[in-house]
Amino acid sequence: MKDFSTAPGETVSSGAFVCKRCGNCCRREGEVVITPLEADAIAAYLGVDFDVFMRDFTALSADRRDLVIAGKADRPCRFFEETAEGPQCKIQCVKPRQCRDFPLRWNYPGWENDCAGGKNDSQR
Repeated sequence: MKDFSTAPGETVSSGAFVCKRCGNCCRREGEVVITPLEADAIAAYLGVDFDVFMRDFTALSADRRDLVIAGKADRPCRFFEETAEGPQCKIQCVKPRQCRDFPLRWNYPGWENDCAGGKNDSQR
């Protein structure tokens, strides 16, 4: 699997799609599903004890089948921030597979209109 981790301001590409790191996919409502291994990696990256991470940063999905990153009232993903340098993922180098897989392995109707990389892709 290709690693899509990048430093702030960098872009990633795969074939015709080039991620512009606009953050629009992170702004959408919805749950971010994580595996226990991803939870462990994120906790380690943040320097948080695994049990504390599980208690404070995760929840059960709405259908109670999956572990998800617990949201915050002001934004869908608690690890997404608007900064002076632009949108930033605080866990970019350990972000969950669900995040890494967008839009190449999953997407939603009209994603090309929301995504700066999709807009660029459709103009070719």
